[in-house]
Amino acid sequence: MAAGADEFDLIRRHFDWASARSEVALGVGDDAALIDPPAGHQLAIGTDMLIAARHFPDATPPEAVAHKALAVNLSDLAAMGALPLAFTLSLGLPDVDAAWLERFSSGLRHAADCWGCDLIGGDTVGAPRLTLSITAFGAVPSGKAIRRSGASAGDRIAVTGTIGDAALGLLLALGQAEAPATLVPGDGDYLRARLDHPEPRLATGQALRDRATAGLDISDGLLQDLGHLLAASGLAAEIDLDAIPLSGAARRWLDDRPEDLDRLISGGDDYELVVALPPSLELDPAWGLTVIGRLRDEWAVGEIRERSGRPLPGQRGYNHFQGSDA
Repeated sequence: MAAGADEFDLIRRHFDWASARSEVALGVGDDAALIDPPAGHQLAIGTDMLIAARHFPDATPPEAVAHKALAVNLSDLAAMGALPLAFTLSLGLPDVDAAWLERFSSGLRHAADCWGCDLIGGDTVGAPRLTLSITAFGAVPSGKAIRRSGASAGDRIAVTGTIGDAALGLLLALGQAEAPATLVPGDGDYLRARLDHPEPRLATGQALRDRATAGLDISDGLLQDLGHLLAASGLAAEIDLDAIPLSGAARRWLDDRPEDLDRLISGGDDYELVVALPPSLELDPAWGLTVIGRLRDEWAVGEIRERSGRPLPGQRGYNHFQGSDA
């Protein structure tokens, strides 16, 4: 951190916001914050760390860094069916850039206001590379949280949104692939936006609290995260690859490079939900779900197969210690 930078001055100038939620009894400014969860609710708590050049390109605008840092944490709350309440932020800064911090703070506050949660504390420290760690706090009715375990054979597998856009956006952002000629104007910007501005599926997660038998968010790739659900529930999965929802941009990409389908279903940063649903459940279009397969119990636990019976690699995805697809 630059000489003369004062941690408390940074907090006052950029992160001392008034708390808006009634559940926050004490926010920024004391030794610890205080949260009063609603009666009959449990606290859901999740933490994610992001490091520049590993989780987002160095050139990512500060507003986008702020949005993504909060979004990926709230995505964990969405997966549990929780309502966001508050979050803490710890920042490791290679230097103090007042203009960067102002833009970052503005983006973070905008995201927090959009999702209805308060910044209630944190820490700052000098670091060799920009590092962010957020801990998010949410409330879920006691005993109603969606867990990775609990699914049964015969349950349908469904996902929100579209899969694979962020993986393609990352290829473009890092210059690891040129945009195919089949893309139309705006496709590249769309794919990059899906990388930089994920949207936690909070409303769907809350709607599925009494309906989904299991679920989690897709952070490290559809196949890898589905594998976590299978391991926790002791099941296998049959997937219809043709049913996996893809954006128009992703479909146009595959028109030129069909071999990249594996990258789409193995890449990370989707921040959609993958859930198990009882066969009898009628789906509400407002949930934005697409059924892509079903759970099986006659194969090895964790095995993922196509409808044809061909095994799919269930453990491929983002490796946080290698910083790339495993």
